[in-house]
Amino acid sequence: MTLGSLGKVASIATPLLRLRPPRVEDRKDLLEINGDPAVTRFLPYATWESIDDASAWLEKMAALGVAGTGRHLVLERRSDGKVVGTMLIFRYDPGSGRVEIGYVLGRRSWGQGLMREAVTATCEYLFKTMGIRRIEAEVNPANAASWGLLERLGFVREGTLRERWIDGESGRPYDTHLYGCLAKEWGALDPTRRRRRVPEIEKRAASLKKRASVKKKASVKKKMKRR
Repeated sequence: MTLGSLGKVASIATPLLRLRPPRVEDRKDLLEINGDPAVTRFLPYATWESIDDASAWLEKMAALGVAGTGRHLVLERRSDGKVVGTMLIFRYDPGSGRVEIGYVLGRRSWGQGLMREAVTATCEYLFKTMGIRRIEAEVNPANAASWGLLERLGFVREGTLRERWIDGESGRPYDTHLYGCLAKEWGALDPTRRRRRVPEIEKRAASLKKRASVKKKASVKKKMKRR
């Protein structure tokens, strides 16, 4: 990986998927995915209408790769070679070793554990092969399936960005939850379950919350005695 560049990602293999760079012949599958309003409902762009939208998207992603700030991969199902989703690795900041991920899965592939497999493999690759220190993700608060996946994989919700994006269909602004995961936290996870082993910072937060609750109760009791 050269200084300031994210570097190329040739392929990431999982038991059911192959994450690889897109090809021109993927456009039909990509249109099927992004041309579905149920899929683009939580995305910051309008539902695709034609193969031209797929071509424009691939050109945009290619430019991102040339700039060295991101990589766009498709999720190819290994059983039949069909593209069922995409994984975007972008906003790479070499100075802080930080990158953001975004992902999309076609409706016909929902509920099969494919995106969990893809996100897990991507994080493993970024942390262990590319030496990334921190991975971020933004999720529409209404997209419970997406942020639920991140939380099960050990990402921490760090805040809410108000009116972060404009909806591609309605033109209305909406909030996003900001999630983050550090390389040292990922290494502290049980790989068989991919759930967080509660770190010290969370224990401390729970302790402080409990103390605050005790103080509040004591304060209420004092006020009642004064009466």
